[in-house]
Amino acid sequence: MNIPPKNLAALCGLSLLATSALHAADLPKPDGKPADMTKPVQVFLIMGQSNTLEFGNVNDELKTAYPFLAADDGWSTRQDVRNVSVMVGKGVYRNEWLTVEGKNKIGIEIGVGHQLGNAIDAPVMILKSAIGNRSLGWDLLPPGTPRYTHDGKEQPGYREYEDGGKILSYEPGVSKVIGTKGKSKGKETDPWYAGKQYDDDVANAKKILEDLATHYPGATKYEVAGIIWWQGDKDMRNAAHAANYEKHLGLLLAALRKDFNAPDARFVSASLGQTDESDTTSGHGQILHAMKNFAASSDKIGFVYSKPLLGGPGSSSGHYSGNAKTYMNVGLALGEEMAKLLKDK
Repeated sequence: MNIPPKNLAALCGLSLLATSALHAADLPKPDGKPADMTKPVQVFLIMGQSNTLEFGNVNDELKTAYPFLAADDGWSTRQDVRNVSVMVGKGVYRNEWLTVEGKNKIGIEIGVGHQLGNAIDAPVMILKSAIGNRSLGWDLLPPGTPRYTHDGKEQPGYREYEDGGKILSYEPGVSKVIGTKGKSKGKETDPWYAGKQYDDDVANAKKILEDLATHYPGATKYEVAGIIWWQGDKDMRNAAHAANYEKHLGLLLAALRKDFNAPDARFVSASLGQTDESDTTSGHGQILHAMKNFAASSDKIGFVYSKPLLGGPGSSSGHYSGNAKTYMNVGLALGEEMAKLLKDK
């Protein structure tokens, strides 16, 4: 059934324009109209590691597969969805209306943004703060994570690090460690501690929101409505991180809701594309089932099984061979799941 968005809004009596998000074949082309700026910008954070980054190679076949991406003069542009991306060491590298125009590569943000732009009758910002090669069990370890033991070995908790076999606490601006290996030998440096990437990614996202009007012209207020998470490639290689992934997801969501003053924010994660649901033993199999179990714990948490969505061969380790359809399909599915979670808000 394809009910026009305005009719759905009338039926629902909600700011959401649909009881469930539209499938890709049904998504209308952007109408070029701006959002209602009397309403707060609905911010959706994208966080994780390289799965969230732009690795899908753009080609004209995307216009046939996803007609809403096409315009008479090239690629369509949404004037109601802002696409903002920031990365440690790179700064803000996207600050624009949602479009494929001018891009050689895309990530999941395009599909996510189109789904949510169609589902929500308010300004939308897709805010990505992420970098590759990061683990939830170490680099992105959230505040509140205590020290824990796996197979008899103690693992650092948040803002702890290991030096010479000892677990030490990191104190910003105070604690130093003497380098003992390679180029750092004999040098005094700040240690990379558990949760360092979490701290940096959250700080970068907050800077964007503190300067809201620069990143969403005309906006004066916002709320973080949801968090999208596609990650796990590094954790699957570490037995302790994979085994504790579900627990860490719970701590992650609690920390992000607190940091962004968003106690009701919805959360959607996607499995690594190569992982089959029947896999319960490998590192990436453990991660898939951790995500599924976490989603089953609350009606405000969702999960996307991404293997059937791959547009071609490839895996998370090889960035899905640069297949843009994989990034579009997973992004559309994540956006659809998020919209479903929001319908009761």
